[in-house]
Amino acid sequence: MGVKLVHITKVFPDPHHPGKEVVAVRDVSIDVKEGEFVTFLGPSGCGKTTTLRIISGFEYPTEGEVWISGKLVNNDPPNKRDTSMVFQSYAIFPHLSVVQNIGFGLELKGLPKETIRAETERIMAVMNLTNLANRRPDQLSGGQQQRVALARAIVNKPSVLLFDEPLSNLDAKLREQMRLEIRRIQKTFGITSIYVTHDQGEAMTVSDRIVVMNEGKVMQIGTPFEIYSRPVNRFVADFIGRVNFFEGKVTRSFEQGISVRFSNGMEREVGSCSTAFRPEEQVLVVVRPESLKLYSKDSTLAGSHYNGRHEGSTVQSRSNNGQPFLEGKIDKVVYLGSVCEYEIDAGLEKPVLAVTHNPIEEGFFQPGELVGLDFNAVSAHALPLS
Repeated sequence: MGVKLVHITKVFPDPHHPGKEVVAVRDVSIDVKEGEFVTFLGPSGCGKTTTLRIISGFEYPTEGEVWISGKLVNNDPPNKRDTSMVFQSYAIFPHLSVVQNIGFGLELKGLPKETIRAETERIMAVMNLTNLANRRPDQLSGGQQQRVALARAIVNKPSVLLFDEPLSNLDAKLREQMRLEIRRIQKTFGITSIYVTHDQGEAMTVSDRIVVMNEGKVMQIGTPFEIYSRPVNRFVADFIGRVNFFEGKVTRSFEQGISVRFSNGMEREVGSCSTAFRPEEQVLVVVRPESLKLYSKDSTLAGSHYNGRHEGSTVQSRSNNGQPFLEGKIDKVVYLGSVCEYEIDAGLEKPVLAVTHNPIEEGFFQPGELVGLDFNAVSAHALPLS
């Protein structure tokens, strides 16, 4: 049956202003389906960890209802809720071996030794821990310790598995590996899972749905695709990944989207909108850096690209009668192996960000080069300007 939050609000006394209060979570409602993996994502202080602690029973809501597996649990302590928590600090016992750590919760339940042995062996096999069964935590890597903590939580067969920023203590490469491992294990067991992180890439990798929060409120709930490609407001668009914002005025609307005229007089179609717009309305058009198409405008530099790229080899096809949406000069080039990132001075308040792929084959533009920029309607999304 999953987890259901109904108009949850949490108020704390303000430690800096006696007699005043701080609203940490404000009117949060969400229905997490059985077997679903949902991530609470947002900046520090947005209320995501407090929400998780309310679900687990470490905090009680000031208002609202918490339902777990069809049962109202507002006043139940953590040990009376059918949940298990995987903590940021692992919280595994340093004096116990891997197998003893994993089986600890089953021992507390008073299960027969044979049952405990069979269950711990099964979970260790699934999580590739069998060869580490007799090691102590200080003999394990960070990733191995995290797998032990996860195994200990899962072996108790909870209805809901809760994650409190579990990968923040790992290095970048290991975090990427563990994201995939956590998702694999969750799908293997089909456990309803709620995950808290401030890392957008982490949320995009593991989640069925993402709950974006800010200042205690839910900004948007949706799939990773919806959150990234179809944000409902400027905060979500700006918080998830990197983005370019272009202001314009709607000239017409049609079934597939709208047409927008920008301040430089250029007009483009925009394929999706967060709401319905009428002609003459001001809008904010969202275009991700990887959706911008670049082509060379400087014939004097046409042969100077790294790797001998000639004009046209990575140049995207010119549309709109050959007129680019914007023109600008390459200010900064960042080579990252699989992609090349550019900051482009197009005469706007902020540099335009663009990303091209596979530079080892296609080469890349040089600082000072003049480029044209454009985008396809399907890659652009319109928000209200205000």
